[in-house]
Amino acid sequence: MALKNIKAERLLKLPPYMFADFDHKRDLVKAKCNDLIDLSVGDPDIPPSARLKRYFCEALDEPNIHRYPPYKGTRQFCHAIAHWYKQKGIRINPDNEALCLLGSKEGLSHLVMALVNPGQAVLLPNPYFPSYLSAIIMSGGIPVDMPLLKENDFLPDLKAIKPSVARRAKLMLLNYPNNPTSADAPEEFYEEAVWFARKYGIVICQDAAYQEMYFKRPAASILSIKGAKDVAIETNSFSKIFNIAGWRIGWAAGNSSVIQALGQIKMNIDSGAFIAIQRAVSRMFLENTNATQKEIAQTRAAYKHRQDIMVRGLRQIGLDPVAPDGTCFIWLPLPKRWSANGGSPPEGVAPQGEPRLRRDARPNDGASGGNSSLEFCEYLLTKLHIHTTPGIGFGKYGEGYIRISLTSPESVLQQAIKRMAVLCPDENNGTSLSASHSVARSSRKWRCKGRA
Repeated sequence: MALKNIKAERLLKLPPYMFADFDHKRDLVKAKCNDLIDLSVGDPDIPPSARLKRYFCEALDEPNIHRYPPYKGTRQFCHAIAHWYKQKGIRINPDNEALCLLGSKEGLSHLVMALVNPGQAVLLPNPYFPSYLSAIIMSGGIPVDMPLLKENDFLPDLKAIKPSVARRAKLMLLNYPNNPTSADAPEEFYEEAVWFARKYGIVICQDAAYQEMYFKRPAASILSIKGAKDVAIETNSFSKIFNIAGWRIGWAAGNSSVIQALGQIKMNIDSGAFIAIQRAVSRMFLENTNATQKEIAQTRAAYKHRQDIMVRGLRQIGLDPVAPDGTCFIWLPLPKRWSANGGSPPEGVAPQGEPRLRRDARPNDGASGGNSSLEFCEYLLTKLHIHTTPGIGFGKYGEGYIRISLTSPESVLQQAIKRMAVLCPDENNGTSLSASHSVARSSRKWRCKGRA
């Protein structure tokens, strides 16, 4: 007898995962051409420091290092997190206010499961990191959008949340510096958010994965706000701080009751992070902290330099990127000519014979412009061989934008800018898009299998 109904109902409720289908399209293009520029994912290309790798290798020689780790993290790890916050003037009790995570993505997803009952509202920033929505749906929660709009500096308008909605909410998710908009939140906003949460009895989870990737001013911690630990926790990740995305380690800190609930979920699902990795990152926070801060600053400076190159270059060719406050991303509005055509390729460069994404993989939840950001990314991929991320993939308020990652060398970013110059012919010597595209192809010796 054939198996029936393989997937649980919670999986069937998830929206189509657009990125999987889009990555398949990328692979098709990559198989034909050897000049694909991938600016889609925030996966650090900068290697971890020699000191961190040495700490890890030394830990491998410790007796019993390969055994199961403590569920909440080693004592050294929790003290390292407390020490990190102490340097910021924030007191964290390592015994009950800190927890080791397998990256902030895992921790936040499990947090929703630990706190949210079916039918309870979750205040969700939109645009959002996609796993936020998935976690809410799989927990049976009801997502309530908090629009992040340019005219409000990509901050939620908490005054716009109706009291009847706030009273039904169990959890508010925040993420600053923000992925994908690259905006940061000032302390005044956190003060308002903490006041709001205390008024309505709402838990705040601030996803601070990009906290050390700031460009204008040091990013504030919500835990620095008076009364924040009454209602809030902060999740963070070593992926961007130390360029170790594949090591999968992060932390949560803040309200002890929320930390306990998250730890209970994790105790029943995973077995913790490898002790050698915990040892290595702990020593980075505890030993020679001046060197650690210098290494973090060097990484930050590298991304700031890339950000300057990308923003300046995109503006020179006639595009209008949002100047990032932080993160490793550029949030780029669609070109005006593209938007004016209703999400169709500008005249002279319509794709010919290119495979299209499946219709069921194209989210359209009522946002203005339909699938224009998705189709714009398709054009960049199939015609210019630049892989980016459509804003609609982050929710309806991401429509009208694309996200560009800065996790590629400067030379790659500069090449991407040169290719994208064809998008704004009026700002580039009046050359038609189709003609500019031909020139760009010949100038970079476009090399595709089966093509002259």
